[in-house]
Amino acid sequence: MNRYQEAGVDVNAGYQLVDKIKDDVKSTSRPGMVSGIGSFGGMFDLGALHYRHPVLVSGTDGVGTKLLVAQKMNKHDTVGIDVVAMCVNDLLAQGAEPLYFLDYIATGHNDPERLAKVVHGVATGCRQAGAALVGGETAEMPDMYGRDEYDLAGAATGIVEKDQLLDGSRPQAGDVLVGLASSGVHSNGFSLVRQILFSDHDVDLDNRPAILGGQTVGEAILAPTRIYVKAVLPLVKDNLVEGISHITGGGLIENLPRMFADQLQAVVTRGTWPILPVFTYLQQLGKLTNDDLWGTFNMGLGMILAVRPANVDRVIDRLNKAGEKAYRVGRLKERPLTEDKVVIK
Repeated sequence: MNRYQEAGVDVNAGYQLVDKIKDDVKSTSRPGMVSGIGSFGGMFDLGALHYRHPVLVSGTDGVGTKLLVAQKMNKHDTVGIDVVAMCVNDLLAQGAEPLYFLDYIATGHNDPERLAKVVHGVATGCRQAGAALVGGETAEMPDMYGRDEYDLAGAATGIVEKDQLLDGSRPQAGDVLVGLASSGVHSNGFSLVRQILFSDHDVDLDNRPAILGGQTVGEAILAPTRIYVKAVLPLVKDNLVEGISHITGGGLIENLPRMFADQLQAVVTRGTWPILPVFTYLQQLGKLTNDDLWGTFNMGLGMILAVRPANVDRVIDRLNKAGEKAYRVGRLKERPLTEDKVVIK
């Protein structure tokens, strides 16, 4: 054992991890991908895409404290989907097609078996998004993290024709809000979730409360974030969508206004889509107010589109055929100056 290993860093474990993940990385190959893992930088050939006036859109995000639940359950193969979803859904909200993704894992101890499961999830998310996994970094950081702890973040780059960029200027009064179903909590609000489950109570994650319809608490909480790219991007390219909001931390209240101008107001009607049982479970267990719920969670809608009234039926039909549950959940109107930008009726 050399002094670096004595200090807690095993470079050989890093080599083992690269060997274990190479097939997953290869599975994400797409047109434009130039390099595999192992280079100092990931490369991508934009010339292979034949865009007229390309605009690059980039985003970065992490999984947050949902990782603590995954580590508590010793389930590491879905959080990689979450980290990809958090980035590529943001790109989609600007109308961009995800091109490539890079991940970053920091850990107290490089366990190749465990971290290969994490990267397997990243590759799964990349395939769902049509993005190439062109690189990443695994940093072994003893003393910064516990031996069994790790953090996970990533960054994605996408591309959009300039005249199809969704920048908040296109939605207008009268547009219909079309909501796409979420898979659950996604990857936001987990500091509150963990407080309810583990501080306020001592919930067994293997319990199956009747309200969850046969799922265990752990299964419901850890369900990976939906990736909407393959269903929604064709609608953007066909000019059927005027705006997109990715519903993340802060729920509908914080995220809907990010897709339209200040003079507009989103009027959302409760009861037009099913609120998932996991939110009712958390509300009852945590004695949460409606403000707590609506200001923290997605409440069953992971993405909301602004669509011209004449295109709504076509959009919903195409989303349903693509495997997404879609609902008319409200509309945009001119905003009275004294009122908020989002009203939930």
